[in-house]
Amino acid sequence: MTSAEDAASVASLDKTPRTARGRKTLRALLDAAASEFGERGFHEASISAITRRAGVALGSFYTYFDSKDAVFRALVTDLSAQVRDHVAPAVRAAGDGIAAERAGLAQFIGFVREHKEIYRIIDEAEFVDPDSFRSHYASTAERIDQRLRAAAMRGEVRSDVSDVHAWAIMGMNVFLGLRFGVWNEDRSVEDVADLAASLLRHGLMPEDL
Repeated sequence: MTSAEDAASVASLDKTPRTARGRKTLRALLDAAASEFGERGFHEASISAITRRAGVALGSFYTYFDSKDAVFRALVTDLSAQVRDHVAPAVRAAGDGIAAERAGLAQFIGFVREHKEIYRIIDEAEFVDPDSFRSHYASTAERIDQRLRAAAMRGEVRSDVSDVHAWAIMGMNVFLGLRFGVWNEDRSVEDVADLAASLLRHGLMPEDL
């Protein structure tokens, strides 16, 4: 499923748009919700502010969503899909398992620099909609786990990779994205990705041991 298809599927039950115009309006609402929740947080955000940002009538919101909670839940799913689709082509094009993780991190930090609001939204999801929060991270870790296991089968990484390794890599990526994507852009994406890839490839053991 592509991010466009994901966007069309996140409306409230029985409100999935069936026309191109409807999908365009839904996309505008989700983008406006990202800006509103990202700037004001869930509790201060309002449906009327989202529709003003989207440039649509207030009534149009309820064509797609039942509540503020519903659009927030849809937004978490949508952002997760956007990250997945942004990262996937570079990961697929990588030469080996470590290169794939390097490419994924580089693309993720690049995405974060253009969508800094993602961290506030995902963090709030832990309390606003714990199921979406958990699903976001669980699905991300599962994709990494699948990549690592495939790389292990090809002999590119150690044979005993597991979900622990996948969650560790994801945790590293999350905090590198926060530090070098949101807080400060004082190092190049390529430099950060290279150092992280070196850590994965060689670990922290001194080179002479």
